[in-house]
This record gives sequence, structure tokens and C-alpha cells, in this order.
Amino acid sequence: MTDSGPAPLPAADRPDIAARLRDALLAASFTADGLLDLLGAPAYAALARSETVPALRATRGDTPLETLVRLFLLQQPVPHARAAAILPAAEALDAGWLARVGGDEVVATVDVRPYGGPGGEDWFIVSDLGCAVGGAGGIGQRDEGVVLGVGGASTTLAGITVRTPVASALDLGTGSGIQALHAAQHATRVTATDLNPRALHITALTLALSGAPAADLREGSLFVPVRDDETFDLIVSNPPFVISPGARLTYRDGGMGGDDLCRSLVQRAGERLTEGGFAQFLANWQHVAGEDWQDRLRSWVPRGCDAWIVQREVQDITQYAELWLRDAGDHRADPVEYQARYDAWLDEFEARKVRGVGFGWITLRRTGSAEPVVTVEEWPHPVEQPLGEAIREHFERLDYLRAHDDASLLDSRFRLAVEVVQEQVGLPGAEDPEHVVLRQHRGMRRATKVDTVGAGFAGVCDGTLSAGRILDAIAQLVGDDPVVLRDRTPAQIRLLVEQGFLEPVS
Repeated sequence: MTDSGPAPLPAADRPDIAARLRDALLAASFTADGLLDLLGAPAYAALARSETVPALRATRGDTPLETLVRLFLLQQPVPHARAAAILPAAEALDAGWLARVGGDEVVATVDVRPYGGPGGEDWFIVSDLGCAVGGAGGIGQRDEGVVLGVGGASTTLAGITVRTPVASALDLGTGSGIQALHAAQHATRVTATDLNPRALHITALTLALSGAPAADLREGSLFVPVRDDETFDLIVSNPPFVISPGARLTYRDGGMGGDDLCRSLVQRAGERLTEGGFAQFLANWQHVAGEDWQDRLRSWVPRGCDAWIVQREVQDITQYAELWLRDAGDHRADPVEYQARYDAWLDEFEARKVRGVGFGWITLRRTGSAEPVVTVEEWPHPVEQPLGEAIREHFERLDYLRAHDDASLLDSRFRLAVEVVQEQVGLPGAEDPEHVVLRQHRGMRRATKVDTVGAGFAGVCDGTLSAGRILDAIAQLVGDDPVVLRDRTPAQIRLLVEQGFLEPVS
């Protein structure tokens, strides 16, 4: 990038050259695994922090892989002859992937980051120079209109997305194209939109260089380019969700007040989903004085949709402002200018009575049920990615519980989910524990308290006996009334099923 704006991009209409370039990169082991082997874990991790010195030290040799890392990840010039020995240099220069500098050297015109797909695929994410996570420019080099590469938010969304085969998928605000790339593996047709035409161009490059099918790329904000009669089986979006005063940076600022962009995105998604279709988003939301944040999010859910909303983190307004001021490099600006921008953020929040900002995941599923289920919860604890399958199973369990009243629930059989353990908490030497905790080691890694009946029930669930027969046996063992036990236990069974501790056996 230069002061005059982002650099020219490679041609997006030359798939033959992209294919040859891809073959050359793979032949040199310019892959996620290859980078880790070359650089070692410390240097590889340093790249994600935009620290390039360890990687520069690790690539001082002349192997093809070292040359490609310097060229495409570290944005260093390399001798033309050296590049030509590894790459189809003439074609890459002609198509704009490389440019000549100095006497007889070439540089890359875009960041190219190796990225490992969920099935072991070797993909490449294209972004503007200095804007990839692991690119040389790092924080502070992000001008208006540039396109960023893979970040934590991108990989989080990719990990939570339900990956069942579908006919159609829609990626709103595609950016560098990572979500479209993932969707292309299990969707027959992928549509991607972005307000920034440069992002659409880079998405086309990402797909071509990764050997993926081309997507239907449409310019415009979020749903604007989508026809009124179009619906999709899957909608994903890592939108410009930052709650900021104004819209300085396209990649992060949505241009609407407060959290209106995220609210509008969620509310409009329902009518764009096919029956049973999923819409999955990352979002920020305001915590407003005198208002329950969970009620705020429930009001976003469109009619006819089940929803599962998980708040992963909450920041106070000063932490939030400082995070995004640093992201834009404003902390390196003139102190007076920095203070003025900081004040503008706090003024915006105070005017809206915002006390904090939440971040998390929103999943919708279009349902034909007359009674959709909306779950809003806070879960800041570690989870096991990818979570897409666990999220799909969550909604399947909602269907199961909706279809079974308490009587049919007691006639059903259940199995304890894999890798669930029981923990007993109490004073040393005490005859009975103060409470019993069931803990998952997969998926959401939940922990939930249960009483002794619940613990005993879960412990013997192996799919052979109905819930009612197990409760009758427990009642006889503890001297309880089986009718009373059958009456009070279904609520606890429902919770254990909903949270994935127990699995129905057909």
C-alpha cells in the first residue's frame, strides 16, 4: 500500500495462471504445515502478532519455501531469477501477481497466506499487502478500502458454521473470501456480497488460487444485492460489527448507529432462509443501562426462527474504545488527535447509555414449529472448535424435546454422551457430596449441577432402559415415591438433553 491508496490487484479473470501458481506453491510446500515446519512454533506465532523478525531470521537461506515466505508473507523483494526458478514468473508478472522493482527483483502485489482447510485441504487466502494476519505491515497499516486476511473472528465463524451439504449458501460481507471458500466445499451454489468491490476481486483470487469453484459475486451492502425472491440454505456473515462513532474503516465500521447493523442483519435473515436453513453471524451488542441484554437480543430474532445466541465476552466502554483505536493505529497518531477520537467514542456511548459491549455468536434456524425456541446465554469458557456439528445437534435436540411431552419422554431411552465425567464436590470425609457436577470434554465443554437422582439417572443411561424404568429403580433404591419422582424429574432430563449431556436413542 502507498499513500495514494491500495496497490493494483492481480487479474481475477486468469484462472489458468492462478492454477499454475497454485501448483508451484504446493510443489514448494508453501502450506500451513510447511510454514510451521520451516519457521517453528515461536516464529509462526510471532507472525500472527505482526512480528516479522523471527520469520526473517528463519528464512535467510535460498530454499524455494524460504523464498516464497519472504515474497508473499514478508513482502520482501527477491531476485527475479530466483522467483523464476520456483514460480511461473513471466505469467505471474503479466497477470499482476508480481511486480518488478529495483534492478532485477520482484515483489508480490498481494499477501498470500497458506490456510489449512477442515479436511486437510491446502488453501490460500489473498489480502492486501500488510493486511493479512501474519503479513508484514500489521496493525496501523489499515487504510480505507483495503481488504484484510484471516483473523480470529474469521476462523471462529468458520469453526461454528454448520457444514451439512446444501444447495445454496450466502456469504454477506465476504472480505477476503474465507467463508465463501469454506461454503464452496459443501454448497452447490455460493453467493458472496460486499460493499467494497476490491473485496469481491480478492475473493475471486482466493477461490481461484485455492482451486475452489467460482462464486456469484455481487457488489452492495449485505442483503442489498440479493433478489427479493432468493432464499438460501445457509447464510453466514462476519459483518462490520464494530460499534463506533462514524464509519472510518469499511472492514469494521458498519455505518449505522450503535448495534443497529447487527440487529438489522439478524432480523432480515429470517425471510431469506429456506425451511430448516441456518444463518450464523458474529456480532457485537450494546449493554444499555436499565435494559436486560438478553431481552435486547431476543428482540432481534425474526419470527419463525429458533435461535441460539452465545455471549463470549463483555468489555467496558473504555476497553472497547481502546481496542479499536489500537486496531486502526490511532494510538500512534498525534496525542491530541488520539484523545479527540477517544472522546468521540465515549461521547457516543454515553449518549446511548451504553455501559459495555458484548461479543458472541448468533445462530438462527428457520423452523416450521408454532413455538420457536430462543436461547440466550453467556458462556465465556473454552470450547472445542470446530463447533458446527455440535450446533447442528443442538437444534436437532430442540426438535426432539418439542416433539416429546413428559409422558413420552419417560417412555424414551437415553445414552450418556461421550466424554462426560462426574465430579463430586464436598468437604473431605463427608458422607454425601454437597453437589454433583456433570462435565463435558467435547463441544461446548459445559458443566452443570445435578442432584443425586439426576447423577444416578445419567450414570446408568446406556440406551437399554426407558427413563421411566430407570426412575422407578432409583425410587425403590432410595425409598422415594416413584410417582413423585416421575413427576419432578422430566424437567431435569430435558435440561440434560438440551445441553447435550444425554442423547436420545431411537
